[in-house]
Amino acid sequence: MIESKRKFWRTVIQIEVLSEEPYDKEDLIDISHDCTDGDCSGQVSIIESQTLTGAQAAKALMKQGSSSSFFCLTEDGEDDE
Repeated sequence: MIESKRKFWRTVIQIEVLSEEPYDKEDLIDISHDCTDGDCSGQVSIIESQTLTGAQAAKALMKQGSSSSFFCLTEDGEDDE
Protein backbone atom coordinates (compact mmCIF):
# COMPACT_ATOMS: atom_id res chain seq x y z
CA MET A 1 0.00 0.00 0.00
CA ILE A 2 1.55 3.26 -1.18
CA GLU A 3 0.23 6.71 -0.31
CA SER A 4 -0.70 8.88 -3.29
CA LYS A 5 2.16 10.93 -4.68
CA ARG A 6 -0.25 13.65 -5.83
CA LYS A 7 -0.34 16.97 -4.00
CA PHE A 8 -3.51 18.47 -2.62
CA TRP A 9 -4.17 21.94 -1.24
CA ARG A 10 -6.08 23.22 1.77
CA THR A 11 -6.97 26.89 1.57
CA VAL A 12 -8.79 28.85 4.27
CA ILE A 13 -10.70 31.85 2.94
CA GLN A 14 -12.24 34.50 5.16
CA ILE A 15 -15.18 36.64 4.06
CA GLU A 16 -15.85 39.88 5.90
CA VAL A 17 -19.36 41.32 5.44
CA LEU A 18 -20.40 44.80 6.53
CA SER A 19 -24.14 45.35 6.85
CA GLU A 20 -26.68 47.53 8.64
CA GLU A 21 -28.32 44.49 10.28
CA PRO A 22 -26.86 41.33 11.83
CA TYR A 23 -25.69 39.05 9.01
CA ASP A 24 -26.06 35.28 9.32
CA LYS A 25 -26.03 33.79 5.82
CA GLU A 26 -23.54 30.99 5.09
CA ASP A 27 -24.36 30.18 1.46
CA LEU A 28 -21.62 31.56 -0.80
CA ILE A 29 -24.06 32.41 -3.59
CA ASP A 30 -26.20 34.48 -1.20
CA ILE A 31 -23.15 36.22 0.27
CA SER A 32 -21.81 37.04 -3.19
CA HIS A 33 -25.17 38.43 -4.30
CA ASP A 34 -25.58 40.51 -1.13
CA CYS A 35 -22.08 42.02 -1.54
CA THR A 36 -22.20 42.68 -5.29
CA ASP A 37 -25.87 43.52 -5.92
CA GLY A 38 -27.30 43.97 -2.42
CA ASP A 39 -26.94 46.24 0.58
CA CYS A 40 -23.73 44.72 1.97
CA SER A 41 -20.05 45.38 1.48
CA GLY A 42 -17.71 42.42 1.38
CA GLN A 43 -14.04 41.56 1.33
CA VAL A 44 -12.45 38.16 0.68
CA SER A 45 -9.02 37.25 2.09
CA ILE A 46 -6.93 34.10 1.83
CA ILE A 47 -5.90 33.34 5.41
CA GLU A 48 -3.87 30.18 4.89
CA SER A 49 -2.84 27.86 2.09
CA GLN A 50 -0.91 24.63 2.59
CA THR A 51 -0.12 21.46 0.68
CA LEU A 52 -1.51 18.16 1.90
CA THR A 53 -0.36 14.60 1.39
CA GLY A 54 -2.83 12.00 0.21
CA ALA A 55 -3.44 10.84 3.80
CA GLN A 56 -3.98 14.41 5.02
CA ALA A 57 -6.34 15.14 2.11
CA ALA A 58 -8.38 11.99 2.79
CA LYS A 59 -8.67 12.91 6.47
CA ALA A 60 -9.64 16.53 5.64
CA LEU A 61 -12.32 15.35 3.20
CA MET A 62 -13.85 13.04 5.79
CA LYS A 63 -13.73 15.83 8.41
CA GLN A 64 -15.85 17.96 6.04
CA GLY A 65 -18.36 15.14 5.79
CA SER A 66 -17.25 14.22 2.28
CA SER A 67 -15.66 10.99 1.11
CA SER A 68 -12.00 10.37 0.39
CA SER A 69 -13.19 9.04 -2.97
CA PHE A 70 -13.91 12.67 -3.99
CA PHE A 71 -10.22 12.81 -5.00
CA CYS A 72 -10.14 9.09 -5.91
CA LEU A 73 -8.35 8.23 -2.66
CA THR A 74 -8.83 5.45 -0.15
CA GLU A 75 -9.42 6.40 3.48
CA ASP A 76 -5.67 5.93 4.04
CA GLY A 77 -4.73 8.37 1.26
CA GLU A 78 -3.76 5.82 -1.37
CA ASP A 79 -4.82 6.25 -5.00
CA ASP A 80 -8.06 4.33 -5.53
CA GLU A 81 -7.74 3.05 -9.06
